[in-house]
Amino acid sequence: MRKSILLLFLVTVVYGGLALASQEAPQLRWFKGNTHAHTIESDGDSPPEVVARWYRDHGYNFLVITDHNILVAVDGLNAKLAKPGEFIVIKGEEVTNRLGDKAVHVNGLDTKAQIGAQTGTTLVELAQKSVDAIRREGGVPHINHPNFSWALTADQIRQVRNNQLFEIFSGHPMVNNDGGGGTPGLEAAWDAILSSGMLLYGIAVDDAHTFTDPGNPDVAAPGRGWVVVRAGSLEPRAILDAMERGDFYASTGVELIDYQVTPKGMTVTVKTNTFARYRVQFIGRGGVLLHEATGSPSATYEFRGTEGYVRAKVLDSNGRVAWLQPTLVPGK
Repeated sequence: MRKSILLLFLVTVVYGGLALASQEAPQLRWFKGNTHAHTIESDGDSPPEVVARWYRDHGYNFLVITDHNILVAVDGLNAKLAKPGEFIVIKGEEVTNRLGDKAVHVNGLDTKAQIGAQTGTTLVELAQKSVDAIRREGGVPHINHPNFSWALTADQIRQVRNNQLFEIFSGHPMVNNDGGGGTPGLEAAWDAILSSGMLLYGIAVDDAHTFTDPGNPDVAAPGRGWVVVRAGSLEPRAILDAMERGDFYASTGVELIDYQVTPKGMTVTVKTNTFARYRVQFIGRGGVLLHEATGSPSATYEFRGTEGYVRAKVLDSNGRVAWLQPTLVPGK
């Protein structure tokens, strides 16, 4: 009798625990979003509702409105436009600073209160004060367009603490994504930072300002760069927590079905388009190309223990790109 009672107790505990764990672990989904957009509340050309509606109507799941040194209220926007599990607007602010002819901008995502411009005597100090202020207000920071006004080098970004994200692509036409005049592009800067041993995740954004002339390549129009985040729900904290742990990819048009990282390697599965061909590149320390796969929608790279880090990049034959987040690889 005692054995039967004990067995029943163990079965109840084990299966009850499994059921509880199943209930507590929501199914992960991919959510497409933009974390950098402006309205007429600062230097954009359209009201917040028009901006939010554009993203909702173009298949995005979330938008962060980030006007310069202004925190736009989003409750009214969500009352009109949000739909559970499909679309949400998240509040934010672009903390906008200047030192001489250099502009240091840091986005604060889902901050509790408005922050405003910071003061400092160096570019790193301005960036650090912005990050610290955003963290104090419960927000998630990301460093914006480092090559805008040629403000922040890879070494300067590396000195900023408590920041996990920075822009490796912006749709704004004046932010010098590809570098120039001896200054590296943002992807090369990313590799330099990663090669130093610092783990930093790269995002793509619109930095959209112009919604009245979206087809003009010379304006900061929407729909040029975004992130796709793997999270358990379409809630601000779920989205931002996933971004801070690197569970997302950045894109200018390439879509993924999945990507997985295990202690042994990294696997990427591309959602293919009939009219395009694809290359999957695996990149390591120093920006070295470790392996390139073609001809299949799925590619795997097995870690060797000498790479320092590994990140993947998917390029299609029409110039679109997806950047996957890096993982540090322990040495043998």
